[in-house]
Amino acid sequence: MNDQNPIFKTSQLEAADAEPRNHSANPTMGELISTRFSRRGFLAGSLAVSAIAATVSPLALLSARPARAQEGGSAFSFTEVEAGIDETHHVAEGYDADILLRWGDGLFADAPEFDPTKQSAAAQERQFGYNNDYVGYIPLDGSSEHGLLVVNHEYTNPHLMFPGLVTLVDGEITMNPLTKEQVDVEMAAHGGTIVEIEKVDGKWQVIKDGKMNRRVTVNTEMELTGPAAGHKRLQTNADPSGTKVFGTINNCAGGVTPWGTYIMAEENIHGYFTGELTEDHPEFANYDRLGIPEGSYEWANFYDRFDIAKEPNEPNRFGYIVEVDAMDPNSVPKKRTALGRFKHEGAESIVNKDGKVVFYLGDDERFDYVYKFVTAGTYNPDDRAANMDLLDDGTLYVAKFAEDGSMEWMPLVHGQGPLTAENGFESQADIVIETRRAADLLGATKMDRPEDIQPNGVNGKVYVMLTNNTRRTAEQVDAANPTAENAFGHIIEIAETDGDFAATTGTWEVMLKCGDPSIAEVGATFSSATTENGWFGMPDNAAVDSMGRLWVSTDGNNPSDTGRTDGLWAVDTEGEARATSKLFFRVPVGAEMCGPLFTPDDETAFVAVQHPADGGDDWEGFGRVSYYEDLSTRWPDFDDAMPTRPSVVVITKQGGGKIAV
Repeated sequence: MNDQNPIFKTSQLEAADAEPRNHSANPTMGELISTRFSRRGFLAGSLAVSAIAATVSPLALLSARPARAQEGGSAFSFTEVEAGIDETHHVAEGYDADILLRWGDGLFADAPEFDPTKQSAAAQERQFGYNNDYVGYIPLDGSSEHGLLVVNHEYTNPHLMFPGLVTLVDGEITMNPLTKEQVDVEMAAHGGTIVEIEKVDGKWQVIKDGKMNRRVTVNTEMELTGPAAGHKRLQTNADPSGTKVFGTINNCAGGVTPWGTYIMAEENIHGYFTGELTEDHPEFANYDRLGIPEGSYEWANFYDRFDIAKEPNEPNRFGYIVEVDAMDPNSVPKKRTALGRFKHEGAESIVNKDGKVVFYLGDDERFDYVYKFVTAGTYNPDDRAANMDLLDDGTLYVAKFAEDGSMEWMPLVHGQGPLTAENGFESQADIVIETRRAADLLGATKMDRPEDIQPNGVNGKVYVMLTNNTRRTAEQVDAANPTAENAFGHIIEIAETDGDFAATTGTWEVMLKCGDPSIAEVGATFSSATTENGWFGMPDNAAVDSMGRLWVSTDGNNPSDTGRTDGLWAVDTEGEARATSKLFFRVPVGAEMCGPLFTPDDETAFVAVQHPADGGDDWEGFGRVSYYEDLSTRWPDFDDAMPTRPSVVVITKQGGGKIAV
């Protein structure tokens, strides 16, 4: 998400706006792609198409494209949504898009009604949290119509949440400091939601008396497990054992494991901490590599654990993959340190042919890396309990992409290569605490903000969303990151050797370079069947449905950049329709598109609309800064007594049936 006004510095602290923290000399993906494509005659191919586009009217080119890509062999069948921007959401013709859960909706039979003028932490802990991001579905009894919805609540936008926070005097806007009560609401609005849902008479509904309903917040006690658990670098005054921590923060994307647990990925943790360490402090370089402290949140004003001068080890207890047993509302969530510590976007997984489970992990910051984790043990589909600690033992790898289209997964294992005591790694605990530095030393490839990474069990490929990197210079482009000042991002397709997701080698292609294909200098590579509504920029989250089709949601399609909002696009990956994209759903002004998720029968899609109304000054329909009292949209209620509310939307085909078929 991009800030719309510096006054309202978002608590998200999106990596897109952060100062790059990777100062290693490792090659960048852009350098690799540039070399590779020039060797393969790329300039004579797609760039020649761009040159033609530069001499022909963009409108003429786009209007000549077929409106329905399925005529060219597309795997998707639906009438495309028109791209644009306004106050509400839009879905393809013939589909219903219903609001399932809004910020503040009660999750329990005794939950209080949402009152935005009388918010409290106690109420928020019984209500749906703020800024819903990842959405997962865990079937109950194998059903696609009855299950648990699991949702991450990534961060908060106080200027949209709280009345009276923004002051406007003589045209000058200021934001007042948060009170302790407002900070407590923010903390309760973070974390995650587990809630039972069921489809009744064709419509989904929340089961408020569901026995497994639960809120996970910044105050939920958690256990640290794996190599770093108990290490002195994780010990604090509140927890001398280094094995217990309160809460999880900035949960972006995530995953659901094959054994039905809920994965929450901790991403931009740096903004929650304030204070200073001297340059000779043992953690100074470690924290600098992660941008700690950024100090956007005001939590340290009331809670010492977020002040690194008072609790210098506290940040080492965040930045992990968190596993929650959604089936047991009394279970203690576990931070699985074996999967490394960095700005985790998500953790999508697949059971390999040898029974091991492979998790793909992106580190969402400019010039950071792509990872995967392979469990040491194997998945047992007949014994759920036997799988519950698989994430404590395995091998974490980081990717190195070569110019010739090959790639290598390099193990981050203590004692191998430079990962030794001589370089400051006394044990595997130090490697997982400082995963970025370990990957630097191995020579991993610097990427353009790796976000969701989706393995596809149908075609055996892996899709890497690379959102953007406007700070990549022409000298830093490489084969896998081919664009200088990459504003619109691209998608990498990986083929693991012999279809083995646990392999340590593979090959890769740039499946799609994003942006407006009618503008030659952008260099987008959408197929000629893609219409003026079908192209997108800034790929972020993604999903692969049960038929193996790729769906991509976006973050950053603001009016000043693209003239359209974010949304959900269907993207062909196979055959003559490869790289054809179609717009299926779009969000209201200021919002980001998160999720998406499909039920196992592909008859329901869940999407998360995050931070609606966080913008509008660059949209002619509003034209000024948006805040609680003066919002660019009051979606989804459109009630003057209600602020805008991040929400989960459920999409079904009118009359029933599989989506986009």
